[in-house]
Amino acid sequence: MPVTIGAEAPDFALKDQHGTEVRLSGFRGTKNVVVVFYPFAFTGVCTGELRVLRDELPRLEGDDTALVAVSCDSMFALRVFAEQEGLAFPLLSDFWPHGSAARAYDVFDEDRGCAVRGTFVVDRSGIVRWSVINAIPDARDVSEYLKAVEDLRG
Repeated sequence: MPVTIGAEAPDFALKDQHGTEVRLSGFRGTKNVVVVFYPFAFTGVCTGELRVLRDELPRLEGDDTALVAVSCDSMFALRVFAEQEGLAFPLLSDFWPHGSAARAYDVFDEDRGCAVRGTFVVDRSGIVRWSVINAIPDARDVSEYLKAVEDLRG
């Protein structure tokens, strides 16, 4: 069952492209978090979406908000992808146990072995305040994330 608005966001601890563990609960009390699940690095729609996030990062992130992007790619693939695309935000590897974070958010596609396109805006207290889930071929509109974050900022 998908994570619903008003529910507590499932916690996860995943390694980023540099091998540093990032725990969602580590942001509690300090930052809102935009959690972006995407199928795979180096693919057309995913690369396009993450480039838009890179370009909008100054409007999205700040003292009060963090962005993390999650895929089932290995940490090593994510490092190359981040370097190639100039992605300065954490790319988290949900590689092993395979898709555990995506499953917790009910955005894991069992047949394809990857996450669908799910985005969750989590407030400082760990509550999901906004979300969108798209099928694998359907890109998301980043302006919707920006509006959700701006709404949290007041």
